[in-house]
Amino acid sequence: MKIIIINGPNLNLLGKREPEIYGSLSFDTFFNGLKRKYSSVEISYYQSNIEGEIISKLQEVGFSYDGIILNAAAYTHTSVGIGDAVKAITTPVIEVHISNTFARESFRHQSFISPNAKGIIIGFGLKSYELALQSFL
Repeated sequence: MKIIIINGPNLNLLGKREPEIYGSLSFDTFFNGLKRKYSSVEISYYQSNIEGEIISKLQEVGFSYDGIILNAAAYTHTSVGIGDAVKAITTPVIEVHISNTFARESFRHQSFISPNAKGIIIGFGLKSYELALQSFL
């Protein structure tokens, strides 16, 4: 089974950025632990701060992988293009958010990805990624 985690803008700063919201663990440390725990699954990771690169990655893997775990971060609420890319591909996508977006600013309540995602997991910290992975297993 091939799964990819795709993270959007500013998630490269996990562990440093607003630890009261996002925690103090870096994504690389979390990801390495996830790979060890699920060693029978081929899990890869991609992060970009650039909207077009995220769209290109979705198109690249969206017909050959078994699952995509997507945290588009702020682009969730602004990018029709990423939403359209999720709609265009055949690989199922689970939308993930570390924080509970509905407990935050009102603009974060809108998602252009949700209508085209297989499911949504929000508010469980980094555990949200593992829950998404488990949904594919």
